[in-house]
Amino acid sequence: MASEQHSGGEELGRFLRARRTQTSPQAVGLTPGPGVRRTPGLRREELATLAGVSIDYYTRLERGKETRPSPAVVDALARGLQLDDAEHQHLRDLAVRAARHAPQPAPAPSRTVRPHLRLLLETVRPNPAYVVSRSMDVLAHNPGGLALYAGIADWPATQRNLARYLFLHPAARQVFPDWDQQIRGCVARLRALAGTDPDAPDLTRLVGELLLKSPDFAGLWERYEVTGRRHATKTFQHPQVGAITLAFQGMALEGTPGHRMGVYTAEPGTPDHDAMLLLDMAAAHTESEPSRRNR
Repeated sequence: MASEQHSGGEELGRFLRARRTQTSPQAVGLTPGPGVRRTPGLRREELATLAGVSIDYYTRLERGKETRPSPAVVDALARGLQLDDAEHQHLRDLAVRAARHAPQPAPAPSRTVRPHLRLLLETVRPNPAYVVSRSMDVLAHNPGGLALYAGIADWPATQRNLARYLFLHPAARQVFPDWDQQIRGCVARLRALAGTDPDAPDLTRLVGELLLKSPDFAGLWERYEVTGRRHATKTFQHPQVGAITLAFQGMALEGTPGHRMGVYTAEPGTPDHDAMLLLDMAAAHTESEPSRRNR
């Protein structure tokens, strides 16, 4: 992906094929016909019938040769594939992009975090908090916001990325008891973003690296899921403070497209809140040690 240019039609076809091969005939009320099925999921002709289009037309869509499906066809395909709301919207976005002969590349995303947001990160302490880019680069954080991801501080600041951490850091599988679910949600978010802006440099670099270095990522990427289970809480098995379960809230930030803030909270007086306080104090102490040594 890192070295290829993708047309909108190709990406639309790629998504349709991935969803088709993962939709069983039984799930859509069809009885599988006789004979050995060469591919899993629905056959092209079955989906074409469900959507009310010709087999030839659907085949051209999947191969990226047909780039102007009507909204009615897009909606019919979504119904045939039983897409959820987020997947349906993703299909619509891909169809819009496919219809553009020469889509304009998106501008390079900013990595600048405004001073008042850095102040906000400090204000919410001891709650762990951070600002990330659309491709999950950690752009700013308070002490607990970085320390929660045990070991990520060992990497240079420019390499700190939550997706990279999940797949490539040796501590991630121990830190996240539900690691399998975490990585599925992570890939789904990146897949949704890359589907409508597949040539964005920040995404292609990250995805190219993870495809090369992580078989787990490569397998999930091929599935082309664009929705993941969203967790209101996250549990960490942290080497410093033990098991800690925190509520999570992510929010888009005004004025900087793609930037999001993530904040973790715990009810005061609970063991999780006590662990959060301890983590913040330990992380702040660790951050201050280099400055003390340099005096």
